[in-house]
Amino acid sequence: MIRSALAAALCLLALVPAAAAGELTLKGAFMQGGLVFGQGAPGATASLDGKPLRMTADGGFVFGFGRDFPAKAALEVIWPDGSVETRELAIEPRAYDIQRIDGIAQKYVSPPEEVLARIRADAEAAAVARAADRAETDFDSGFIWPAEGRISGVYGSQRILNGEPRQPHYGVDIAAPVGSPVKAPADGVVTLAHPDMYFSGATLIIDHGHGLSSTFLHLDAIEVAVGQRVRQGEVVARLGKSGRVTGPHLDWRMNWRDQRIDPALLVPPMPEGQKTE
Repeated sequence: MIRSALAAALCLLALVPAAAAGELTLKGAFMQGGLVFGQGAPGATASLDGKPLRMTADGGFVFGFGRDFPAKAALEVIWPDGSVETRELAIEPRAYDIQRIDGIAQKYVSPPEEVLARIRADAEAAAVARAADRAETDFDSGFIWPAEGRISGVYGSQRILNGEPRQPHYGVDIAAPVGSPVKAPADGVVTLAHPDMYFSGATLIIDHGHGLSSTFLHLDAIEVAVGQRVRQGEVVARLGKSGRVTGPHLDWRMNWRDQRIDPALLVPPMPEGQKTE
């Protein structure tokens, strides 16, 4: 219900005219993992918990909440006439699943010392790619599923690998055959196209503007290059089983700045015939 309602709200957002001075509209999911689209007025500025937000010429902005975001956030808008509006946002907490996965090669659960430098380099490359903060609002295209298949992993779940608790899972896993097409979920620009990261294998990052990005892990092949502009629905990669996996699937993750967003909140339900594990 939440996902379908949010998808409808996002579709309507493109039809909402710029707000008049002093009118603030917010649409999205006010929960952990949620993304919110705001509309103020031309010349207005906004900040979330004291951190400035990027504004469009007509006063639009976007922000999101990570997996463990606190129960409250403060949004401040300074209008063109200098008046200040502050809203305290209540952030709904979520309960997360625990997944136990056995049979993974021990080198991936506890990496040997000789690969730690590679792991750090991979993390740095991904962080640089996600740090993009373009003024373009490619996310205005809305979002679609980048692949279709059985949902085998959900956002926020904590995985216990070979009996050892690990970091929470920050994406949604879509199980499908190797070579299945992976499509751009929204318009954007490619900021990372790495053929082989230690944990995530072939990894692709697409920036959607304003600090919002999509990351695709465990790919079999990447069909776009860094700097390339892509359109929603364009095939950008092939689903695979590279990196730390037990079978072929796409791990789709989203970030708004340093906040890990739940991609499943931005798309309609997976088409009929696909089951969630």
